Amino acid sequence: MRRLLIPALIVLASSSCKSNSKSLGLIYLNGRAVEPAGDSVLAMTTHGLGGVILYHMTTGAVDTIAEGVLTAPVHVQFVDDRWYVSDLVGDRPSIAVLSWNGELERAFDLDDLAWTPHQFAVLPDQRIIVQTTDGQLVALEGDSVTTFALVEISQRPGLLAGIAGGVLHMVPLVHITFYNEFGHIRWRLPWQWLETAYFTDIATDMNGRIHIIAGIPSDQEFVVYTLGRNDGEVLRWSRPGPYATFTVLRNGIYRPDSAGNWIGGK
Repeated sequence: MRRLLIPALIVLASSSCKSNSKSLGLIYLNGRAVEPAGDSVLAMTTHGLGGVILYHMTTGAVDTIAEGVLTAPVHVQFVDDRWYVSDLVGDRPSIAVLSWNGELERAFDLDDLAWTPHQFAVLPDQRIIVQTTDGQLVALEGDSVTTFALVEISQRPGLLAGIAGGVLHMVPLVHITFYNEFGHIRWRLPWQWLETAYFTDIATDMNGRIHIIAGIPSDQEFVVYTLGRNDGEVLRWSRPGPYATFTVLRNGIYRPDSAGNWIGGK
């Protein structure tokens, strides 16, 4: 795995395809993960907009839901026709549960509970997994908080994403773990990424592939990696780019992109 960690020296041959944006899968917008809902809608957030942007792949139309409901949304996950979105209620972090049309159904208060409130994973049974400040992964369900999995205590918060019915948890300089819905480890790898890169989010595309985005401060560039869902091995990586917006072709080849191609420059 370590041999794949020098994107500045080894550049994957990229496709010369000139397909327009509608034929591509947007996976990151300005460094934030984009969430597919079915095979025709992409959901995303962007700094300064208090709502969730919906991009309709078939028409290129852009809608915004939950304006006036959300204050500072970041992470979005779509499960069972509902949107789960990290947000602030006043100055308290929360996860809002929204209907398809953006109506608020419930908000989970994460103040003094989650280490990084905008990092969470939702399981198919609608339990919400967050990492607490004492290093545990806990499940929020109704008004209860139960232990989902014990992890090694780290001085760094981890990244979380709901993947293929389970939970992917990445703790910098410790490990990368994929848990099933019961909190049992399916696979775990030691963290072998270069310390000079910082990892900011996990995304999946419409084909269920896992992508993580990293910034390289020394080069002021960004790079995206694809992980194997069954073992976490790095399968592919993008050429570095100056912007943190990326699309991915059906065959998995990445292309640095412009946010304006998708949301009109918002």
